Amino acid sequence: MPSSRLPAFFLRLSALLAALALAGGAAVAQSQAAQDIGQQGGPVRLLQPTASKPDAGKADAGLRTDKRRSTQRTTTLEPRDADEQLPRETPLSEFERYVTRLAAAPKAERDPSGEPLQRVRRFGADLLWASPDDERGAGGAAVTDDYIVGPGDELQLDIWGGVEASLRLPVSRRGTVSIPRVGTVAVAGTRFADLPKLLRQQVARQFRQFELAVSMGELRPMRVYVTGFVQKPGVHLVPSQSGLAEALAAAGGPSSVGSYRQLQLRRAGALVATLDLYELLLRGQLANETRLQSGDVIHVPAVGAQVAVIGSVNNPAVFELKGGESLEDLLRMAGGLAPVAQRDSATVIGLAGPPRQLRLNDGKAQLAAGEVLRVANAAEMSRPSAQQGKRIRVEGEVQRPGDYVLPAGATLRDAVAAAGGLSAQAFVYGAEFNRESLRRQQAESYERALRELETEFARAAVTRKERVGPPADGESQKAPVGHLRLIERLRQVQPSGRVVLQLKPQDSELPALALEDGDRLMVPSRPPAVSVFGSVANAGSFLFSDGKPLDHYLSQAGGVSRGGDARGVFVLRADGSVLSNRVMGSWWNANGIERLAALPGDTLFVPEEIDKVRLTQELKDWAQILSQFGLGAVALRNLTN
Repeated sequence: MPSSRLPAFFLRLSALLAALALAGGAAVAQSQAAQDIGQQGGPVRLLQPTASKPDAGKADAGLRTDKRRSTQRTTTLEPRDADEQLPRETPLSEFERYVTRLAAAPKAERDPSGEPLQRVRRFGADLLWASPDDERGAGGAAVTDDYIVGPGDELQLDIWGGVEASLRLPVSRRGTVSIPRVGTVAVAGTRFADLPKLLRQQVARQFRQFELAVSMGELRPMRVYVTGFVQKPGVHLVPSQSGLAEALAAAGGPSSVGSYRQLQLRRAGALVATLDLYELLLRGQLANETRLQSGDVIHVPAVGAQVAVIGSVNNPAVFELKGGESLEDLLRMAGGLAPVAQRDSATVIGLAGPPRQLRLNDGKAQLAAGEVLRVANAAEMSRPSAQQGKRIRVEGEVQRPGDYVLPAGATLRDAVAAAGGLSAQAFVYGAEFNRESLRRQQAESYERALRELETEFARAAVTRKERVGPPADGESQKAPVGHLRLIERLRQVQPSGRVVLQLKPQDSELPALALEDGDRLMVPSRPPAVSVFGSVANAGSFLFSDGKPLDHYLSQAGGVSRGGDARGVFVLRADGSVLSNRVMGSWWNANGIERLAALPGDTLFVPEEIDKVRLTQELKDWAQILSQFGLGAVALRNLTN
């Protein structure tokens, strides 16, 4: 560079440096002014203290930041799945599946396994068991005034007026929080209600003309144990000040077989409280809610007795019984009757026995465990019987046994189709079809026949006494006592309402018989034996051999004993029909039933001669009793034991 230009260059450089120095001085002066503006009426804005120095005595002043550190609270000792939002739907219990099948319409949508998609769950299963994280997030936690602040808690401090700040202050292990330009404040052991006064005193040492508000941010975690029938049993970390319901939510809630009504809180081995979640579900309150302490144990026992209410109610569901619940209580739990409900009576479906009717105005009536109350639709009930849906129970060798409601005009074949069809082991000839209306008719006729039989026994005893004279000593009451015992055993057996379908042994399809409400179909598997009972030497069941006559099995049973009535021999077939020697022929006749080919499931019976003086003329034949009143092989064995 020429020497003549050097002075001009240095002059410009000097001017530039001077300008930079002047600008820097102005900036320093402006910063200093910002620090002193608190004494001149302008607000001072405080920075969030850094997490790396929670106990620093002072912090540099600067612009307020709205960025808040993100928080994530862990509710269990195991890491949570990042995709987990809410606990997945619990699987159906066996009773829920049973009730779902009862309530499902015939053409209801079904999953690949054949189960209805519209399910009847137990009451409370749809309660959202959300983690406490999802409820509170980064906001302030609601605590009571007597909550004691401790290490691990977090305070949310907002200041406005002469100074502005919005600070999240973690309580250190030493029990202190650090406030910028105020310093370290000891807060551990302080009641939440006393926090505003304590912090106001400390901030007032540095600033004037301000207001503040304090709330709780994250609460310190507390270790509790959740055991029993819950989704995620084990050790869980929940915020202090949590109740039993919050700890249960951290464990995902009760499982499909966990109780909703007998939750137990134990502390140091002693039972502290019992929680009934129905109080929350029905009344929106938890009367026995108790605040937890670290080390508490929440135990969820197995579900108690259960019943269900389905049909025309506002909330069909399975309900857990605590004891003493009446019909009125169950209908209230179910949300009351629907507008189209039949309001005078409902049907109670039990696990055993035929359905029964229950008057809905009998509010004090109770259901037994396992029973299902079905409230009918009045709009449907107002239609003629031929146009109403039919409820039928299908059991045995079908793909999907259960209870089905079929449309008007449905037949037995439709019922089998709704149940998924017959299995490969189905023995169609032995299908047992029971009808409730027929059972009632049979029961009335059966009772009338027994009364007539009693009268005939009494008349026969009088006739015998007149004919043969007084009985010998020790035998005066022998015959009457035997008659009374027979009548007593007959009364212990009740008709089943079975309809003989008149099938052939080789048939593979049921007849297209129109259904009635309450019908029951049971398709057995192929029986492996033929049974022989009564007055034989060795009663029992013998392995079936194709093509063998009935006398083959009678011979295996030792033949007719000395007191047996050979002319009264009869066979009860698997289809419910009865064949008797009194109709087919005599013992010595080739046309006797003993010459017939045996069928799987046959029950051959040899009656005993009750009275040698032709009392059997007055006594109704066993075969006639069985055929007229639908008494099966089990009833026959009970009568002859």
